[in-house]
Amino acid sequence: MKVFKFGGASVKDADGIKNVFDVLQKVGHDDVLLVISAMGKTTNALEVVIKSYFDKGADLQASVQEVKKYHNQILMDLFEEEDHDVFAAVNKLFADLEQFLKQNKSPNYNFVYDQIVSFGEIISTTIVSHYFNYRGLKNQWIDVRELIKTDNNYRDAGVNWDVTQKNISKGVKKKNLNITQGFLGSDENGFTTTLGREGSDYTAAIFAYCLNAESVTIWKDVPGVLNADPRYFENAILLNQISYREAIELAFYGATVIHPKTLQPLQRKEIPLYVKSFINPLLPGTSVSKGADLEPQSSCYIVKKGQLLISLSSLDFSFIMEENISEIFALLHKYKMKVSLIQNSAISFSVCVDDKFGNFSELKSILAKKFKVTYNENVSLYTIRHFTEKSANAVAQGKEVLVRQVSRETMQIVTKETEA
Repeated sequence: MKVFKFGGASVKDADGIKNVFDVLQKVGHDDVLLVISAMGKTTNALEVVIKSYFDKGADLQASVQEVKKYHNQILMDLFEEEDHDVFAAVNKLFADLEQFLKQNKSPNYNFVYDQIVSFGEIISTTIVSHYFNYRGLKNQWIDVRELIKTDNNYRDAGVNWDVTQKNISKGVKKKNLNITQGFLGSDENGFTTTLGREGSDYTAAIFAYCLNAESVTIWKDVPGVLNADPRYFENAILLNQISYREAIELAFYGATVIHPKTLQPLQRKEIPLYVKSFINPLLPGTSVSKGADLEPQSSCYIVKKGQLLISLSSLDFSFIMEENISEIFALLHKYKMKVSLIQNSAISFSVCVDDKFGNFSELKSILAKKFKVTYNENVSLYTIRHFTEKSANAVAQGKEVLVRQVSRETMQIVTKETEA
């Protein structure tokens, strides 16, 4: 079998869904399992519902209506008959959502998050499945929560591989077109769980692993994986081939290539992953597989904006030893600082972090009791894989370089934009 994953951008409106149908006509749909995300920005819209629910806001009903209105417009654009079965099916799902909001007693935010946000994928796949049948493309709709079983670590659930393997082997009919949801699973009590960051890609990898699939294809609005983000770098080029190891390296440094947890099950069975364009589906795209690290060989550029560079030194000029570093990392973990770069000397220690949750002010007051704390806000971290002096100089040009760190294959530069 082949596993195809279509993200929210590919099914954001009726034209997008029609295009997915057309892609399958061009590339084939027998022995295919489709993993589909929530439509467009539905997950964000459901997060608004969740916020209103916990805030006990008067706008809770309005936030649900926004999600309903968005999907109803897509339904009306896809189906000519207003009495088509899909309207009743989607209305039933929204009724289930509203019932949950009325009856839930759990104060656990992460639990409630998973129960509510999951409606995005369930509704999306229900619409796509009905539309394909409407167009004569018969398919099997699968509730992924009956197959992928997890622990109850809501919002970042761990997969029970043994049970999931058995369920998928029984539940997926080969020779058919199968349609299921990304991002979701369920715990041993049947409550919905979600798989965390890049969960839909991970879902595709789980199915591929359990089905011994021929390949996984992630369909995007770009021709494949580029060596740089074209928003920040000119003359980005398409990478034809990336090895599993190189893709994991790039993801570690912050590239939005493929999340490592997606690659790991594929690597174990050497199942190739393709990143292709749903706009031009017959183009070859990028292959992530066993083989050459990069083809063509080129520098790869990753940038993280809005970072925070923290430098610590001992108040009495004593060495910063292992016990100090251990304490610092415990605090960074406690205050949810994502560390991207570390540099230390005998009496100083610097980290470049992403203060995603706005905890630095509190962390700084704790650190200042034992260390002299200096910091630079809103810095940029550039990582260059397979760097050359030319590529490094091009990145640093016009910027104040605060930290430079070099290993055999990788250069990292923390910069502050210089005033014009």
